[in-house]
Amino acid sequence: MKWWKNRRKRIRFRNSLTSRYLLIISIAMIFMPIMFPLASLFYWFVNNVVFNYREEIPEKYSNGTVIEQMWHKEAVSLDGKSPEGINHRLLELREEYPETSMFWVDGNSRTRLKLPNDLNVPTQWRIGDTVQFMKESVNSDPFTTVAFIGGREDKGQGFMVMQLERSYIRKSEQTGNETAIYSLIVLVISLMFILISWLFFVRIRRRLLHLRDAMTTPGKSGIPAQVLVRKPDEIGQLEEAYNHMVIQLESGRKREKEEEQLRKSLIANLSHDLRTPLTIIRSHIFSMRQEPLSDTGQESLALMETKIGDVSGLIDNLLSYSLLTSGKAELNPEPVDVLRLVRESAAAWYPLWEKEGFEVDIELQDEPVIWEIDVLWFKRILDNLFQNIIRHAKSGHYMGLHTKQMPGNGIALVVSDKGPGMEGEASGKGAGIGLAVVDFLTKEMGIDYIIHSSPSGTSITLSLESPENLNGF
Repeated sequence: MKWWKNRRKRIRFRNSLTSRYLLIISIAMIFMPIMFPLASLFYWFVNNVVFNYREEIPEKYSNGTVIEQMWHKEAVSLDGKSPEGINHRLLELREEYPETSMFWVDGNSRTRLKLPNDLNVPTQWRIGDTVQFMKESVNSDPFTTVAFIGGREDKGQGFMVMQLERSYIRKSEQTGNETAIYSLIVLVISLMFILISWLFFVRIRRRLLHLRDAMTTPGKSGIPAQVLVRKPDEIGQLEEAYNHMVIQLESGRKREKEEEQLRKSLIANLSHDLRTPLTIIRSHIFSMRQEPLSDTGQESLALMETKIGDVSGLIDNLLSYSLLTSGKAELNPEPVDVLRLVRESAAAWYPLWEKEGFEVDIELQDEPVIWEIDVLWFKRILDNLFQNIIRHAKSGHYMGLHTKQMPGNGIALVVSDKGPGMEGEASGKGAGIGLAVVDFLTKEMGIDYIIHSSPSGTSITLSLESPENLNGF
């Protein structure tokens, strides 16, 4: 078992980002000792392939300084020689250095020998010719070296000149640039290492950004989708953990939906099952009212009937909420005069308001207001709002129904009371199922539902969400 654990650790390390980065560092360290051999190889390639320098160039031309020193040495050795002797020695040097051009000028500034004979130089040298020749020879092609015969100008024996095309000595000049070539190779290899490191981290960053996008992009179910795990490294392990989390969320969402469906089914069944005993209790209460009872008994029966009505309303709201949220209840919107529906509902509730001692304040405009709504479910909204006022705002003894002008020539309906407010203490506080049904229905029918509550009362404003869809006539 211990062997298996150690093997798993080795496999995990081999596939990790750390091992890959260490591999990059190791390759860079291995390349360091072979940089200079690579530079030499690159130098040879540049010299012989790219620029095609001549390998047949003799060693005697390898350095311009050596040529210049040899020429000055020969000039010193010709001190006191006759013109014939000088000519003879230059012919010998010409045979030794056939690629060069040579000539010499005597003390009278007259050219005595030209090798080759067609060399374009003045026959008689003037001071201006000499100055011009010297200026054109400095750092020019061909390479030119001038030496005074006898070693000094004051001897008056003249000077001799040797010229050589620089292509013969350029190889040695290029050799002087080997350090730059080596530096270039080192720089290239260093840049390659930097590029490989940069690509390594770019790929890591790309994978992390992909994982971030997957985590922040919800799928059809509202839960982010799983990602494809391509590599078993640390980021791959993170992706696996993320996929496991997504699976857990999907499983939790599935269980939540199943529990929600079970709850809705339970509420629907309970609502249906409780109606029968409530109906029986109500019938017995009606029968008991026919019997001679004391005032206290009559009050008890009235209280029982009220509470049974509350329970019946709660059951209706529970059943409605269950049907609405499960999608089993259909809404059939149609153009309707909403104020007519409000008046009908208020007329049905007026006896109860009067019995409870409410001051009823109704101010609705005479012109119809057409909304596209479902008549049955809009009446349920009104019934729930009126019922909440009786249950929770009875202490205010006020019931208000008004129309209100909205921006865009729209008309809103305002239902108000003078109770303790939604944050205050009220008798008969419930679970808020009635308002939950109102909130759901208003959203489904596109009605804007705004509550303003304070210790001096509560007002609820109903209007269409788009003012231009309100039709006031």
